[in-house]
Formats: sequence, C-alpha cells, structure tokens
Amino acid sequence: MAGPFTFVVLGLSLSSSWGNGHATTWRALLRGLREEGHRILFLERDLPWYAEHRDLPDPDFCALEFYSGIDDLRRYLPAIRNADAVVVGSFVPEGVKIIDFVAAANPEVLCFYDIDTPVTLARLDRGEEDYLAKRQIPIFDVYFSFSGGNVLNLLESRYGARRAEALHCSVDPAQHFNTGEAIEWDLGYLGTYSPDRQPALERLLIEPARRLPHLRFVVAGAQFPESIDWPSNVERFEHLPPSEHASFYTRQRFTLNITRRDMVELGWSPSVRLFEAAACGTAIISDRWRGLDDLMPEHEAIIIGETAEEVVRQLTSLPEPERQAIEHAARERVLTAHTGRARAREMIRAIECSNAALPSMAVR
Repeated sequence: MAGPFTFVVLGLSLSSSWGNGHATTWRALLRGLREEGHRILFLERDLPWYAEHRDLPDPDFCALEFYSGIDDLRRYLPAIRNADAVVVGSFVPEGVKIIDFVAAANPEVLCFYDIDTPVTLARLDRGEEDYLAKRQIPIFDVYFSFSGGNVLNLLESRYGARRAEALHCSVDPAQHFNTGEAIEWDLGYLGTYSPDRQPALERLLIEPARRLPHLRFVVAGAQFPESIDWPSNVERFEHLPPSEHASFYTRQRFTLNITRRDMVELGWSPSVRLFEAAACGTAIISDRWRGLDDLMPEHEAIIIGETAEEVVRQLTSLPEPERQAIEHAARERVLTAHTGRARAREMIRAIECSNAALPSMAVR
C-alpha cells in the first residue's frame, strides 16, 4: 500500500478509561496504526467526567485534541478535508450531528467504527438514534463492526451499509503481559457494572465465593451499586487504570469473562477484557456465545462456565498442568491474531478495498 496515511478519528474517549472500554480499544488500534507508519489526530469531546479521570492525557502514538461542541469542531475542518480517512466511533456525544458535519466536509474516505454493534442495532430498532441514525449507515465507505459473523450481512442487507467489515477489539502486548507476580486470587473479574451482566456475575463469581470461603476472589470496576452483598472473601477495586491491568490479571489463577446480553444474542462479539486476560497468560472462564469457539476453542484455549457448580468444579478440580496449557494456548492465539497492530493492518486493507478508496488513496 502507498503511505503513510493520515487519519482523523472522532471517538468517545482516548484520554480516560473511566467507566468505558472504548479507551483501551482505541489505544491498541491507534498504537498499531502508528507502528505501521500512519499518522493520527484523535478528537475527543471535552467532558467533565472524563476530564476528572484522565489516565492518558498525552499519548505518544497520536495527536490528541479536545473540542467543546459541534461549533468548536470547525477549526478542525482543514484536517478533516485533508485526511486520507476519517473515522467516527460509536457513542460519540451528539454523534448524529457530528456525522452529518463530517460528511458535509466531503472527506476522502469516511468510516464508522462501531465498538458497540449489538447495542447500536438494538437501539436503532427501538428508534433510538443518539449517536448514529439509520439514514447515515449508507454514507460510510466502510462500516467497521466490533462484531463479526452474521451481523456483517445484516448490516449490508437490512441497514444498507456499503461495506461491513469485522474489526474486533484488540490488545497492546506492550501493556498486557504476564508480570511474573505471585497469584493472590483464585478468580477475578474486571468490568464496569452493567445490569444485564450482573446476574451472570452473581451466578459465576459471587455464588462460588460463598460456597468456597477458603478461596480468594476479586472484582474491579466502577458504578456497582452499594446494595450488592459482597461475600467477605471478595476484594473490591472501584477503578483500575489500564496501566494496572497486567498486574491485576497476572495475580489471578482464573479470570471471568461475562458478555453483555445484546452481544450474546448477536454472537461473534469478543470483549477487550477477553484478549487482555489472554495476553497476560491468565486462564479464562467465560459464558458461552456463538463465535467464541472460532476465537478461543473450548477446552483448548478457554473454559466455559454456565453455572455456579461448573465454576466451583474448575476452581477446585482442574489439574494445574491443564490450566497452564489452556492459558498458554489462549495467549499464543491473541499475540498472533488479536493485537492492535494486527487490527491496524485489517483496517488498512478494508479501506484500500473500499470502492471509494481505490481510485484516490492508491495514488497517495
């Protein structure tokens, strides 16, 4: 490919991972693009709750600038018009207006990166169009989807996407690796509170903790209600910045992966936490969903746990050599195919193959 390319990205947040999984996804992908030689300007809405919790205010892999609203974006019109590709992400505040604003600037290539595809489609079907409108889907040269599988055909056939491409979340190996620390917890979980995930957390971690008072458990994540009755052997962290994720996963014997209901129903929607934990060499116990076996084959690279009894059995009966073999297989899969740099290459290939990109970007 010709290059390097210049990207302008408008996403939910790059500077703060507080209460959102977008930041780590963007960081891994953009670092991968930079490692491939491309240049990126990331534009982030200056919001107070992120401003108060910024754990990456000055990234070394892209330019990061903040804007106060639609009118303030006008000062970036030259950058938008001159970029090789502009990417708008899901859940951007006033996203519908921003997409219209960017599209009116007629950028070389316009893409959407839906880090929340199952949630997005469920919202659109309910008539909720806060960050993306149905009418806007056909204007993108490439619609990058967090989810793969059948949803790609759905995006093109039902919603009118010109080109739908899977672009799963990814991991940065420089940030996620086994730190060599001693194990402190038998089972842990990292994730922001979500009402639809809470029943699974109750079933797959809290109940096993009650049944196994001699073992140690940990849950890290923001916004959990004070009404939750945590067993005494469950340690809690309100927030864990990405810089501490590697240490957190390394100190777990097993970690729990729980998937949002919309993502389970759609399938092929791996969480960034899944890849982070695997990169750190931690054995993963996960709920079951379509497409998971394509990424992490059961018994080979991941353990499926659907009941408290199954989790208790794994925690108390799985031979140590088997646990180590599972975590090693998962780590090898992630470092081979699910790094930020691997995703960056997938993104560039898709952009080059888009009908809009072929005649214009090839000569740059």
